[in-house]
Amino acid sequence: MIRVTIVSPNPTLRIGLREILSRQSEVKVVGEAVDLADVNENETEVAVLASVSSARLLESKPSFAILFLTDDIQSVRSMLNSSSQIWGVLSSDATEDELVAAICAMGEGLWVGAPALVGDLLRTSGRREAASDDSPIEPLTAREMEVIQLMAQGLANKQIALRLGISEHTVKFHLSSLYAKLGVSSRTEAVRRGIELGLISL
Repeated sequence: MIRVTIVSPNPTLRIGLREILSRQSEVKVVGEAVDLADVNENETEVAVLASVSSARLLESKPSFAILFLTDDIQSVRSMLNSSSQIWGVLSSDATEDELVAAICAMGEGLWVGAPALVGDLLRTSGRREAASDDSPIEPLTAREMEVIQLMAQGLANKQIALRLGISEHTVKFHLSSLYAKLGVSSRTEAVRRGIELGLISL
């Protein structure tokens, strides 16, 4: 069970998110906070930040992952690399399923993000320096290796989800993490980079 703290100065937002997350068997809401600086690091694995505009940069990187709920990627660009080892970005209109899938993926150490929000960010991210290196910035997980192999076989997200017994949302989050680690922004680039690195068996 993933321990979550809800962060927002808006009590209505906190109540709404607590209501949603309290119904989930995979998630345990362990606290609420007005700002990231108030989050209890010892109890929290993922902080869900619902009021990005009010967030402040932390002096040091926390041990917990941060899920930003926003439709303006520019509002969190400066925070992503400095705020946490693991982060995610979802639209503020994300569905309940998307929210829970993102939290679960981040609980496994994955970066997650809605493609429409993070596509440009990945193209300009410093992680793309991996394209000139002989290996990814970070090793791929066993699940990510399975996903990239199936992707190279031409399977769509739905087919990959069925083959691996996971949800389509989770497949999308694995793809986001793959793109970030490989320094790419599309399936084609990911497959090409995977072949170059010897990650894909043809």
